[in-house]
Amino acid sequence: MMKLIFTIIFMIPLCLYKKFWIDQIIYFFLFFIFLTQVGMFNFLMSGISYDFGYDLLSYCMILLSLWICALMIFASPKIYFYNYYINLFKLMILMLMMFLILTFLSLNLFMFYLFFEASLIPTLILIIGWGYQPERIQAGFYLLFYTLFASLPMLISIFYYYKNFYSLDFSLFNVKIDYFFLYLCMIIIFLVKMPMFMVHLWLPKAHVEAPVSGSMILAGVMLKLGGYGLLRVMIIFINIGMKINFMFINISLLGGLIVSLVCLRQVDMKSLVAYSSVAHMGMLLGGLMTLNYWGFCGSLVMMMAHGLCSSGLFCLVNMIYERSNSRSLFINKGMINILPSLSLWWFLLSSSNMAAPPSLNLLGELMLINSLISWNYFSSIILMLISFFGAAYSLYLYSYSQHGKFYLGVYFFSIISIREYLLLFLHWFPLNIMLLKSDIFSIWIYLNSLMKNLSLWN
Repeated sequence: MMKLIFTIIFMIPLCLYKKFWIDQIIYFFLFFIFLTQVGMFNFLMSGISYDFGYDLLSYCMILLSLWICALMIFASPKIYFYNYYINLFKLMILMLMMFLILTFLSLNLFMFYLFFEASLIPTLILIIGWGYQPERIQAGFYLLFYTLFASLPMLISIFYYYKNFYSLDFSLFNVKIDYFFLYLCMIIIFLVKMPMFMVHLWLPKAHVEAPVSGSMILAGVMLKLGGYGLLRVMIIFINIGMKINFMFINISLLGGLIVSLVCLRQVDMKSLVAYSSVAHMGMLLGGLMTLNYWGFCGSLVMMMAHGLCSSGLFCLVNMIYERSNSRSLFINKGMINILPSLSLWWFLLSSSNMAAPPSLNLLGELMLINSLISWNYFSSIILMLISFFGAAYSLYLYSYSQHGKFYLGVYFFSIISIREYLLLFLHWFPLNIMLLKSDIFSIWIYLNSLMKNLSLWN
């Protein structure tokens, strides 16, 4: 594992090179180094030092981070072609990848917080530096202040926890805390990062103004930091969580329903995909807050599935935007007449977004629905509506963009290149092929190791 981190650090001088294909090979090579160096089933909190280690959650999130960072380079040839500060762009992706890997490897709560916040800086520079419209400055401020304002209470609660219990090690989280205020301070940053309904306004703004690489890393990995953090710290607050988590579940489910209806009113394709992320995260947060086995497993599956599916949809929207210079559904309609081969990828990724088989989204939604209905039967009504409207806005996006009479003001369209087809395939293929090995996402090994550590401590 340390080999991987040192490899990333020593890649910094490579930012001086300006060859597109060399960068692609290097990033995919990093992914396969990690895939082969780490044992696929060696998840029992394997320690690589006193402060760094990994288990199943870390392993899946690091794989997702490496894969999305490789595809970010793959999706940004225009930055190379027009020479938009290529070296700085590559450095930001490299730093972001390193911070994300260190975040997921941290075994200490303060180290996790430190790298969690550090990953915000490269993302902010990506949005402000390579965004499309002047509003990217406002989007950057939204992202910065929402996250920083919510992160200060967590920092104070970390100090409080260390002062009273003398340890911040994840493997020694055996003290159960019943303080509501401490619980709220600790998890509010994760709720903002996911984001939960009512603190989600920064996400559509950041997505719409970000370049395609910024949208990919936001949807693919940055939103997952919230779910990952909740899975880590919820073991401390399991007693208080069982009493008050119903509030967060209700807000998440009602928010998911409202945002699904908002999606049906969008005419900006990128904004529609961004709001659909909020709807999916609402169901994920609701399942996670039930604190049962199905909810934890479903959260992990949904994080992986949404990271690939949403990133692929942003790539599709960007391909149309690069050709028509617009993201409006009123202008980009009837695309099946102009780019018929791209319609297949619109259909595949839109169907995955609505949790159609055989995508990993289906498995995640089934687990989360199982979790929420076992928590309360009445939640089945809202879940039914969320699933229905999720299919509705996915079909709306597909049918409105592909069918109808195309805009007569479009005089020229370049064809889709092999690179773009490969980019979409590398999103869709793992999204559907992972269903064949879905037992990997079972976190019984993580839970068993946790129980083992607690029993040894007691």
